[in-house]
Amino acid sequence: MGTLFVVSTPIGNLEDITLRALRVLKEVGLIAAEDTRHTKKLLAHYGIGTPLTSYHEHNEREKAKELSGKLMDGVDIALVTDAGTPGISDPGYRLIRLAIVNSVPVVSIPGPSAIMAALSVSGLPLNEFTFKGFAPSGEARRAFFLEMKGTGRTYAFYESPGRLKDTLQDMAALMPGADVSIAREMTKLHEEVIRGGATEVLDALADREIRGEVVVVLHAREERIREADMASEIESLLKEGFRLNDVVKAVAKESGMPRAQVYKEALRVQDTLKGEGK
Repeated sequence: MGTLFVVSTPIGNLEDITLRALRVLKEVGLIAAEDTRHTKKLLAHYGIGTPLTSYHEHNEREKAKELSGKLMDGVDIALVTDAGTPGISDPGYRLIRLAIVNSVPVVSIPGPSAIMAALSVSGLPLNEFTFKGFAPSGEARRAFFLEMKGTGRTYAFYESPGRLKDTLQDMAALMPGADVSIAREMTKLHEEVIRGGATEVLDALADREIRGEVVVVLHAREERIREADMASEIESLLKEGFRLNDVVKAVAKESGMPRAQVYKEALRVQDTLKGEGK
């Protein structure tokens, strides 16, 4: 039986790879890569001639079975993505899970991660944090931030450069007091980290065309809604267009009050707004 090595590779700077990772990539019988063209450049840089096969989101269901069979036949395989650590918002889960089910040894070869790199230089509290994958778009994005509002927690997520300003606008509207760190093109030539409040960061990027890979780190400052202020908070969120259930969930979390009590108040506020034609 072979071993599946989950190998982290550079997120930009080719020097950011461990000696152990290089040895494993040389010694395995096969490398399963998200994009073989991309991985060939890394292997060529280090003079590694190990055979490659593609393993990506469009073929992973079928390819996981094929690669699992090779592992069962005794072939050692290294799993890599285009950048960073496999399985973290990248292909890898299905193959890793199938290997575990078949009692194939799965070994981590740790190394670069865009999320961990961005968190480490954010300057925000990291005793605990939540990774949220990729931020949703449109109405779902506003609900995404509403869940974070007032929690006192730190969150990290990926965002596309073309949507970053819209994301910051929603963030600034819902959490003007949030602390933000935008990490762009980490470890690459044009690496940049912009820190500040949501509105401050948005202003700093207002006249710029954003390019490259972006990680957003956000600390949602803890806020407690007093019972006396609950109705005005509910009214404000409903006027912003949020769904009733999302408003109830957020206000209950932020205030610490029973959800049933918040729901009852939200219905009252909603009826009042309807009566006012708002």
